[in-house]
Amino acid sequence: MVLIASFMDAVDVTVVHIALPDIQAETGASTAQVQWITGGYALAFALGLITGGRLGDLFGRKKVFLLGVVGFTLTSLVCGLAGSPELLLAGRIAQGAMAALMVPQVLSIIHVTFPERERGKVFGIYGSVMALGTLAGPLVGALLIEGDLFGLGWRPVFLVNLPLGIAGLAAGALLIGESKAERAARLDLVGVVLATAGLLALVLPLTQGRELGWQVWTYGSMAASVPVLGAFVAWERRLARRGGSPLVVLSLFWRRSFAGGQGVQLLFGLASGVFFLAWTLYLQLGLGFSPLKAGLSGMPLSAAMMAGAGLSMQRLVPRFGRRVLQAGGLLAAAGMVLFVGLAGHYGTEIAVWQTMLPLIPMGLGMGMIIAPLTDVILSEVPHEHAGSDSGLTNTTMQLGQAVGVALSSVVFFGRLGPGSPTAQAQQMPHAFAGSLWYVAGSFTAASAVLFALPRTAGTKAPAAAAPEREQEAGPVPVG
Repeated sequence: MVLIASFMDAVDVTVVHIALPDIQAETGASTAQVQWITGGYALAFALGLITGGRLGDLFGRKKVFLLGVVGFTLTSLVCGLAGSPELLLAGRIAQGAMAALMVPQVLSIIHVTFPERERGKVFGIYGSVMALGTLAGPLVGALLIEGDLFGLGWRPVFLVNLPLGIAGLAAGALLIGESKAERAARLDLVGVVLATAGLLALVLPLTQGRELGWQVWTYGSMAASVPVLGAFVAWERRLARRGGSPLVVLSLFWRRSFAGGQGVQLLFGLASGVFFLAWTLYLQLGLGFSPLKAGLSGMPLSAAMMAGAGLSMQRLVPRFGRRVLQAGGLLAAAGMVLFVGLAGHYGTEIAVWQTMLPLIPMGLGMGMIIAPLTDVILSEVPHEHAGSDSGLTNTTMQLGQAVGVALSSVVFFGRLGPGSPTAQAQQMPHAFAGSLWYVAGSFTAASAVLFALPRTAGTKAPAAAAPEREQEAGPVPVG
């Protein structure tokens, strides 16, 4: 049932992009407000993920999950009924904060609920659901807007979360068992403040820097994030030495599967940040696709990701281990190289089926990595730290996406030259093809980083032996 929440978040990240022109036309939102309607959600989400995961460890994962679902549903209602851009922006920021409570609990609940022999299949389903939600977002948004349900225009893209949220709340309350860390502990408030301040200083300029012309403060903010995050690491180490409960258990990074997995998450986020922004503009502004046509053209990617996730988890990884994930990275990179050739050769005359063809190897490769990687990262994590790890894993992906969006200003928009992208449709294929080399490079680098994982990762249930300095414990039944 927790997968309903994952689907809602995955859809919500992408569905809003399709609705932005209608939102701006009806509410009179400024350009800056439109940017924050999308960026505000992502920023609040990224900043709250680690804290949200730790709250589940300390106070009960089911409890925090249901609180997040209720909050996400209510804030979706606020967004759907908003009569001004200011209220919509506030609703989106609150919605991102509620998602930060909800999403980390999904992986941690799976981790502590299912035995190791069944966990691989569940993570395969999780990967498929995330793939479906991510790619269904633009299609769902296009259908809702063009259908103009009840004359509500863009509002159903938010209101559609209401029945999903109610269903997820009811099912979660009935079917999810409660679990939390054995040791009662206080929330690391100093860690929360330092982590939030450091990530805000880093993510805010990455999210808004391009639109603001990379003003001096954006570089100063990113530079300031380094000592703040350094202070966070120092505080977490000190707290752990004193026997406290740190926000992030830094000793987890001594585990090869955990550290290597975080590196791959970062590179995958970077690739996604560059690709999906450039791809959306390429289809709609460069090739003149309608929102519905653009959404439909992405369905092969979603289908391939689901197929790759299921195949790798159920058949390939149990037999071949780490090599399957590495092959997935190279296959995704090959899909991007194919897209470079097609976009460069055919320009604006490229056929619809030709834009779909490269998405198949890309989707298969991404699916072969995403689902098993989640299982590998969590495999050596003690149950009492499952929420913290889940939040950190999601945060790493979000930071990678922010860096990818920032990189797009150079590798994609920089190739368009002066003027608006709309007026430069003829340059879109060239700019898009150029940006894909960076996407292919990120996938290739991820394949190399996967050497950090044990060769037999995923072929058998890991022993999960912790260092002596960690006190491990399983979930404690609460009700």
